[in-house]
Amino acid sequence: MARLDDAKVMVIGGASGVGFAVAAAALEAGAEVIVGSSQAPRIESAAEKLGRGARGLTVDVRDDASVAAFFDAAGPFDHLVFTAGDWGQRFGSIRDLDVEASKARMEVRFWGAVRAAKHATRQLAKHGSITLTSGMLAHRPRPGTPLHTASNHTTEGLTMGLARDLAPIRVNAVCLGLILSEVVQAMGEATIKGFTANLPLPRGGKVEEAAEAYLYLMRATYVTGQVVRVDGGASLV
Repeated sequence: MARLDDAKVMVIGGASGVGFAVAAAALEAGAEVIVGSSQAPRIESAAEKLGRGARGLTVDVRDDASVAAFFDAAGPFDHLVFTAGDWGQRFGSIRDLDVEASKARMEVRFWGAVRAAKHATRQLAKHGSITLTSGMLAHRPRPGTPLHTASNHTTEGLTMGLARDLAPIRVNAVCLGLILSEVVQAMGEATIKGFTANLPLPRGGKVEEAAEAYLYLMRATYVTGQVVRVDGGASLV
């Protein structure tokens, strides 16, 4: 397995879940890691858990000035991973959608990624990479999920557009199925089984398994504009 010695990795959304697992895996591979989140106590706790070689910086991806300051404070780096998302947005039919309240999802997942890519380019190495995060609802929509489906599609479209616009910087995305983050585990075992029982791999994925895809895309120096699915085979059923 290729190492990431002497590389510097930024993980926005790294306080918990998949982002935290990516940060931990990058550290194990030899990288220096900076994790970013909007809540200072959570990011300080995450950096402490990660240990030597990691530090945390606060960033609000909804605010352009905050994102600019985040990258200024970090200095030059090699890889950016964006896993931030607004988990406060619930599923619901378009018939009942509060449009104004729902804009927050796009503000974090889409516009937050746009702001991160914009300001990252000032510090990101030309041989480096950006990896965004999508979800299987983009390809397997369910009743009550039109906003989530659209949000994930915009992320994948942004990935392809940025890969052309920022070349030779590589830009890719990881499309996640049901990954057992803290938020997903809170759904309860019965609900998780309901989502995964018919999969070729009939279980939720571990955050560590998801993290491997992000590390692959950091190391895969001839891969850009691609979406890697980590879904237990959900795209097949």
